Amino acid sequence: MSKTTEYKEGRATVRIVYYTSKTLADGSHPFMVCITKDRKRKYLATGLSLLPKYWNAEKSNYRDAIRKSYPEPHREDLLTDLEKEERKYSKAATELARADEQHDAPAVAAKAMESRKATRRVLLLAYIEELAQGMVLAKKLKNASVYRDLGSQLQKFIKEEYQVADLPFERVNVAFCQEWENTLRATGAADTTMSNRFRTLRAVFNKAIATGAAKPEYYPFARTVAEKHKFSIGKFDVSTAKRALPREAVERIEDLEPTTDRQRLAKEVFLFSFYVGGINFVDLAQLRWQDVSFDANGQPERLHYVRQKTGGKFAFRLLEPAAAILMAYESLTRASAKSYVFPILDAGRHVSPTQIDNRLHKVLGMVNKDLKLLAEQVGISTPLTTYVARHSFATTLHQEIDNIGMVSQAMGHKTAAVTATYLDSFASAQVDLALEGLLRKPKKTLGEV
Repeated sequence: MSKTTEYKEGRATVRIVYYTSKTLADGSHPFMVCITKDRKRKYLATGLSLLPKYWNAEKSNYRDAIRKSYPEPHREDLLTDLEKEERKYSKAATELARADEQHDAPAVAAKAMESRKATRRVLLLAYIEELAQGMVLAKKLKNASVYRDLGSQLQKFIKEEYQVADLPFERVNVAFCQEWENTLRATGAADTTMSNRFRTLRAVFNKAIATGAAKPEYYPFARTVAEKHKFSIGKFDVSTAKRALPREAVERIEDLEPTTDRQRLAKEVFLFSFYVGGINFVDLAQLRWQDVSFDANGQPERLHYVRQKTGGKFAFRLLEPAAAILMAYESLTRASAKSYVFPILDAGRHVSPTQIDNRLHKVLGMVNKDLKLLAEQVGISTPLTTYVARHSFATTLHQEIDNIGMVSQAMGHKTAAVTATYLDSFASAQVDLALEGLLRKPKKTLGEV
């Protein structure tokens, strides 16, 4: 009897390739894992890339081809990451060859992915965009905008400092945070801006750890004062200058006669917010005529609305200045009960949440720009915005009633759990009476505010 030749499955070869056939948006070329088996190849993305100026095409091995001019420690980090990718797929190729089962290049990739699923290597910018997309689907457009702004800022920083398109979470360490802080300071960013950016980055990291996309041991932020070796967000000075106007300055704005329709809208948005509980721009712009109740003489009497940010329900008696503003717009915008009060949104054009959000963002920018011009005309040095109206309302009301709880109710603040429990305990009549204090005008004084 003749012997049967024993079959032995060959091992696939794995190598790292600098893939010059593809150019990324920043001008870099990606690194790919090339798996070759039975003269057939499969390329897999690593998520890593390098600008051509740092690549020596005369060298055959990527360890030698990455020029030493590529700044440290980024060069060493890149080499480490590439070696991890190479080892991962090489290990899969070896395991399949030892099992002596017939396989091809895609099978090697699938084998490597099996072990990768347990410890998925997620890149920072990709994860931020993933979070933002989820927020868009949940119609949390403001939150999505905040996260995408963070991603945009980090993308610029990573590109300039690390010469790659994205980074894994393990490289977002204390040194990374310190470098980004230095970069932000060099651009003149205020502490409040840096605090917001790093707080959002911290939230991203917390979400990534919760979903298994990042490991807790890589967490770069200090949780307690004892963790002095980690990055502290509490070091940023987030105190801000007072932005409330005295009642006399509000009166100057009331007496001003705008020269354009845009400036008139800015003035009336500011004053309406001041006289209606500091209503913010997003809620004001989405008021409909069905939210206004009228008295027997057809005059606006009360306003009912739901605050977008918190879902809180509010009902205010309309003081004469606020009612007068509504009457001025009635003939222009009151086509039906569902028509918008202010000429900011168009129900026929601004339909989707994204369209509404984009329109509000655009008009808010124009309103704030015009408010600054109006402030200059009446000698107010405080940078005037719609938010100043909200602060001014709170300050004036607090001076009148000296009741922080009632002010909190009027503004819809959730500053403490106890506040939420007694919001409904104040009778509307009490708030209505307190609002009368906004009508008491002091004598005019000269000079800037």
